[in-house]
Amino acid sequence: MLPTDAASARRVAGTYDTAEAAVERERTLALLAARPGERVLVVGSGPGQLLSELADVVGPGVHGIDPDPVMVTLARRRCHTRAVVEQRALHGPGSLPDGPFDAVACLQVLEFLPDPGPAPAELRRVLRPGGRLLVLDTDWTSLHWPGPGQDRHHRIRDAWCSTVPRPRLPHELGPMLRAAGFTDEWSERAPMRGPASHGYGATLREMVAAAAPGRCGLSRADVDAWAAAVAACGDEPFSVDRWFLGATAA
Repeated sequence: MLPTDAASARRVAGTYDTAEAAVERERTLALLAARPGERVLVVGSGPGQLLSELADVVGPGVHGIDPDPVMVTLARRRCHTRAVVEQRALHGPGSLPDGPFDAVACLQVLEFLPDPGPAPAELRRVLRPGGRLLVLDTDWTSLHWPGPGQDRHHRIRDAWCSTVPRPRLPHELGPMLRAAGFTDEWSERAPMRGPASHGYGATLREMVAAAAPGRCGLSRADVDAWAAAVAACGDEPFSVDRWFLGATAA
């Protein structure tokens, strides 16, 4: 999820402490397979939980960037001097800290870029030959909410997808990586699933409800009624497919 202001940034930051995020972070660490002494860059480092856990493994070679000032402040407080954290965004050539890095994790970033085309080449630029890239992005078209009225759920989903520049980015990324000089691409589906009424699901529901009115023929009253119905589902789960994609710098 992409924050749009300081208040939404704080809400999004809170999702990093949910059980769903902890499971995802554990898998991210396993797939990244960082080793002591390596230099690791995290693009989209959020409030710093992953940076802190990487520093426990790697030592002082951890570097994180995030475009949101609230996230950067939180990450710096969490990591202190154990990681370098900068406010900057991935876009075209020269936008990332100079490497070479042994591994780069790019997390929930590419799907929100209006034009992600130049980004893989920039990720490749800062990796050493043989370095590892790990991307995590969401197929938002897979978003499912509990409760009756699936037609309304689908309209809400489509409204949310219209706010994401590349809502199916995981299914488009392979050719971009190959064109940028990566080899040995692989992918792993990583469904996120949890209660729709609290934790990650509640924050996502709030952000969808804020974005949907006026899209796909939905009024504010339509969206409020949908949000109340989902909240009433209690521990019934929402789900959405995230995808890990990995590659090696040639």
